[in-house]
Amino acid sequence: MTTSVINNAKTHFKTRLTDKLEWVECPEWDCKIYFKSSATLKQTEEVVALHRENKIAEALATVLIQRALTEDGKKMFVGADKFDMMNSIDPDVVTRMATHILNVEPTAENVAKN
Repeated sequence: MTTSVINNAKTHFKTRLTDKLEWVECPEWDCKIYFKSSATLKQTEEVVALHRENKIAEALATVLIQRALTEDGKKMFVGADKFDMMNSIDPDVVTRMATHILNVEPTAENVAKN
């Protein structure tokens, strides 16, 4: 890629990562989980690698650890929370929240302005 194209691509993605936060209601945890509609390739690679190894539960927990945010944009979970997510938290809720985050598509309005 030429320098201008790579710079344009980086600017475009930076814009996607700084767009307003999406959110999903999680009544079981009495909270809203905020997230960005895009993930970095590095984040995606980690989740895909786990999925390929048939570690689906770990992949879903990783999605939440990587992408779940508080209303002010801070990480909701840390890596050390993975053990609890996989052993002490309702798997149906983890699956539903992670799947929602993975399935959110940018709105037509956001696509048009980018």
